[in-house]
Amino acid sequence: MRMGLHALAAMGCVQSRHGAGTFIPAGPPALDSGALSLQAALHDFTHTQMYDARRILEVGAAGLAAECATPEQLASLAEEVANLFASMDNPQRFLVHDINFHRQVAAASGNPIIAAVVEMVSALYYEQRRETAEQASDRDLRDAADAHREIYQAIRARDAEAARRAMNEHLLRARAYQAQEREKPTARLKRR
Repeated sequence: MRMGLHALAAMGCVQSRHGAGTFIPAGPPALDSGALSLQAALHDFTHTQMYDARRILEVGAAGLAAECATPEQLASLAEEVANLFASMDNPQRFLVHDINFHRQVAAASGNPIIAAVVEMVSALYYEQRRETAEQASDRDLRDAADAHREIYQAIRARDAEAARRAMNEHLLRARAYQAQEREKPTARLKRR
């Protein structure tokens, strides 16, 4: 029994607290992103592949969120949008709120499978983005915050098509921005 509980805890299905017992956590299960990180390293996942996976997951999640989000989830999304605008002077903090927003959208989809997979992909994405977050200009951060606000507004309006469209456009712009940021160090090295 003890080994079974340890296995369930490793998968994020249960949480154990010393002296309190074992509990099923609220929300989607927290899947370990270690396996995905290992796959990314072994198979050299490209940034384009990462964004393609995100678009497949998150565009659909945004549409479902427009249909299923609870008032509490809408309030959480609104708070993350406000936090994005409030943290534009700190790109690393902005990145945390950016990723939290996407996780909240996935949770608001009402589908714990989507939420768990987005959570796992978000962990891998965060590691990749931490390196380039500092290079973002004020305008880049403002554009990203505006895009998140547009997604939130479509979800709040219960407009599934507008939510999917806004998320798709946001991820396409983000992918283009990331491609430009990856090229900058290379261009700087070539000039030397």
